Amino acid sequence: MVAVRRGAMRLAGRLRAERGESELAGTGLAVLGHLLRRGDLTAGELAAAQGLRPQSVTRTLADLEARGLVERTRDHDDARRHVFSLTAEGLAALGDDMRPRDAWLARAMAEHLSPTERQLLVLAADLLDRLAESPPVPDRERARLP
Repeated sequence: MVAVRRGAMRLAGRLRAERGESELAGTGLAVLGHLLRRGDLTAGELAAAQGLRPQSVTRTLADLEARGLVERTRDHDDARRHVFSLTAEGLAALGDDMRPRDAWLARAMAEHLSPTERQLLVLAADLLDRLAESPPVPDRERARLP
């Protein structure tokens, strides 16, 4: 477990270093990423997905909406709620942010990994995504972890 965590953390840090100049950061980038992967979501769903308070996400959504990166519509099932979706501008901004990291990763994989290792890493990526989607450990159980 330690080796997987260490490898994932080191790769995440390296990918952050390869970001280049971007107006997107932190929670805003995470919100756009969730909307890309999951589709339209409410502020509450986005907050839960990121483990944040709804107020924090609401401020981020207001900023993204003002910049034209997300749009707000009424929820079809509950008119009291709003659903947020990624705009074309938001998708383009997300792509601009990911492009330098994707280029670095593709180059590093081609230069340092064999074809078999690259295939294995692609398979492992799906497993890492599934793990990232698992629910957090409750505080009462966290206290018992080694």
